[in-house]
Amino acid sequence: MSHNLLKGKKGIIFGALDEKSIAWITAIKCHEEGAQLVLTNAPVALRMGEINKLAEKVNAPVIPCDVSNSEDVENLIVKSMEHFGGSFDFVLHSIGMSLNVRKGKHYTDIDYGFNAKTLDISSMSLHRVLASCMKNDALNEWGSVLALSYIAAQRVFPDYNEMADAKALLESVARSFGYHYGTKKQVRVNTISQSPTRTTAGSGVKGFDGFITYAERMSPLGNASAEDCANYCVVMFSDLTRMVTMQNLFHDGGFSFTGVTNDVIEKM
Repeated sequence: MSHNLLKGKKGIIFGALDEKSIAWITAIKCHEEGAQLVLTNAPVALRMGEINKLAEKVNAPVIPCDVSNSEDVENLIVKSMEHFGGSFDFVLHSIGMSLNVRKGKHYTDIDYGFNAKTLDISSMSLHRVLASCMKNDALNEWGSVLALSYIAAQRVFPDYNEMADAKALLESVARSFGYHYGTKKQVRVNTISQSPTRTTAGSGVKGFDGFITYAERMSPLGNASAEDCANYCVVMFSDLTRMVTMQNLFHDGGFSFTGVTNDVIEKM
């Protein structure tokens, strides 16, 4: 049921690959709540995914963007403003890629060239997007920017590999840029630390099924689904959360503050 929480708002959604992805579901929820959208992803992801089907569903253009390329990001922001007829209100950064994980490199033996690419795409891309938005005065006052993170930024999950470092850097960028964008134009910037979620991208992490099972048993409310996360994103894009910024918001059914549960003990 729609509450028109985003009626009249406009935004960019990064990272919708297929129907399993949080970005895909968030785009649908935003559309249902009255928002106008632009969809974007890397050219290779556009070829692999089904984003045109989503674009038709939410009546949005698709603009390719390699987030490691400043010119591509600038082109995306400018073309989005042209499409919207001016500035917009929100951005979802749902981007993550690890070359070392893809190549099967252990964390203690990573390739540093791969690592630099991982951090550039997964973390500094948020900085690049925010900087381009600020330069072009693209975000309206009280706009909202969200980036999706994971608790491995704070705790050790051995098989999460270098993506843990990437998420820690992502959260730092959100805090630091959030200060500057907040003082300049009341734009808020936050990260959402989501439960492990069965997405095409997430499933590439070694031992991912174990992550999900353990988190489910350790979370008083159970794991938050992709749809739950999409609903949370809608609220964070709305005017109901105008004073929330520079936060890492745990959306994980209580996992982040639970020491142990009876379910975990009983399975030992």
